[in-house]
Amino acid sequence: MKKISDRIYYIGVNDFDKVLFEGLWPLPYGVSYNSYLVVDEKVALIDTVEAGFEEEFLANVHEAIGERAIDYLVVNHMEPDHSSLIAYMLEKYPSLQIVANAKTVPMLQGYYGTSQERIRVMKEGDSLCLGSCSLSFHMIPMVHWPETMVTWLAEEGTLFAGDAFGTFKAVDEEVIDNEDTFEEYRDEMIRYYSNIVGKYGTPVQAALKKLSGLEIKRICSTHGPVWETSIPQVVALYDKMSRYEVERGVCIVYGSMYGNTAAAADALAMELEARGIPYAIHDLACNNAGELGVSGALRDVFKYDTIVVGSPTYNNGIFPPVETFMKALQARLIKGRRFFAFGSYTWSGASVSLLNAMAESMGYDILGAGLSFPQAYTREKCDMSAVADMLA
Repeated sequence: MKKISDRIYYIGVNDFDKVLFEGLWPLPYGVSYNSYLVVDEKVALIDTVEAGFEEEFLANVHEAIGERAIDYLVVNHMEPDHSSLIAYMLEKYPSLQIVANAKTVPMLQGYYGTSQERIRVMKEGDSLCLGSCSLSFHMIPMVHWPETMVTWLAEEGTLFAGDAFGTFKAVDEEVIDNEDTFEEYRDEMIRYYSNIVGKYGTPVQAALKKLSGLEIKRICSTHGPVWETSIPQVVALYDKMSRYEVERGVCIVYGSMYGNTAAAADALAMELEARGIPYAIHDLACNNAGELGVSGALRDVFKYDTIVVGSPTYNNGIFPPVETFMKALQARLIKGRRFFAFGSYTWSGASVSLLNAMAESMGYDILGAGLSFPQAYTREKCDMSAVADMLA
């Protein structure tokens, strides 16, 4: 538990045991599930945490308010990492009333069997008086589920933002950011956005426009630090990512069966390094210790304007981990990228042409025909110096 202000308490938890977020995305630094109490004449709980943390969560509640009753549970987002203790809290606090919007109601009933009598439905701009302060509610659909809303505490300039502005990586004991926190979490915020929210750039832009009139002094997201010092940087980064804006640089992603496509990828990385061209390189098959695979590659696609993809030909097609990555690009509607493909083959070289076709379908600027080479990698077969010159 951490006291954020005279009214607000952080009662979230850190999870260092989960290996994959949503069963997909690696968590090398853990993740936090953030929940908050707003304490006035009435007490409002903003979201819950993941199942499995019942005892720690309830202990945090009791540390903040003792045996006092909770009057309202505000549900900003129904994804189970934030909602799976709803039934538990309704049992612990029999007078507790859920505050949610209409799109949340069938999800509450479908996930937890919540009765309609326990739910108070809010519309855009509705408010809930807690005594000396009030909460108001603003819908931000598809950031990143259709029922998502944010809760605004005007008296403190505090936005309870759901998953918006969230990040992978557990929080430290202080919870509230300082002047170094943004840079510490920046890459994990980009990875969270690219992995979880990346498809929904247009709804994020709509949400940013809607919330731009609020004088935000504090952002309380459901993952990562409480933002106070770094709000301009955090909002600017979300704005940039949701407009798919990038910097000049190269994201090299590859999968390799026997090391030949990997050797070509490494050779290209060395050529880019020699030219001072910013780049990142990712082994999609995760053959190297510490690799994040598709998760890390998507992060860097949201950083750099050029995507270079390497794949051997596999059963006359694209190597499966690379195909998974290409489908992830398609699913996120990522726009405005330059693209180059390369890869090895033994008897039939189909992967490069297939990669180019997928990239062309996404509207990317295809840089040449690509580079397809037979059997073993050699410098003579793969002139990565020329490729690096083209990418510069």
